[in-house]
Amino acid sequence: AKPVMFYAMLALIQEGDEVVVPDPGYPIYESMVRFSGAQPVSCPLRSENGFAPDPDELLSLVGPSTKMVILNSPGNPTGAVLPPESLDAIVEGLQDHPRVWLLSDEIYWRLIFDDARHASPLSNPAIRERTILLDGWSKAYAMTGWRIGYGVMPLELVEPISRLGTNSVSCTASFTQMAALEAM
Repeated sequence: AKPVMFYAMLALIQEGDEVVVPDPGYPIYESMVRFSGAQPVSCPLRSENGFAPDPDELLSLVGPSTKMVILNSPGNPTGAVLPPESLDAIVEGLQDHPRVWLLSDEIYWRLIFDDARHASPLSNPAIRERTILLDGWSKAYAMTGWRIGYGVMPLELVEPISRLGTNSVSCTASFTQMAALEAM
């Protein structure tokens, strides 16, 4: 999943752009944003919100230079699950910003406890054409070292992202692919 994240950023953001990132969040988000020449904009994840982003606060960070918003639910490192109603509010607010892409890192979605419910922005047609979903097998199936993941994205991104993958990592090992199928 990590290469999909990186390739999506390389394909979509450039110097002068801004990307809203969760804080605290997976450190690679900020690193990849900076590598791509863009500026990360921290969205504070506060304990009073259960470490899930506050929709109003997140949307207040979206400005004229914002090209992407990163959501991570359940979150790394907090484990916070974005409530479905909060996701709906974020998606609704992003309707006012049609140039902004949503990168939804859902690699932990199978690891939810208690009464929490997972919601994906891909379930909302209003944002589907501007959403890139990241997922993989490393967390849910204890396949961390096997390095197999995937992205779901609009068709217009498949070719440029596939080209980046082909020219950098080639393909996933066949035994890893077979293990992923068995895990499913």
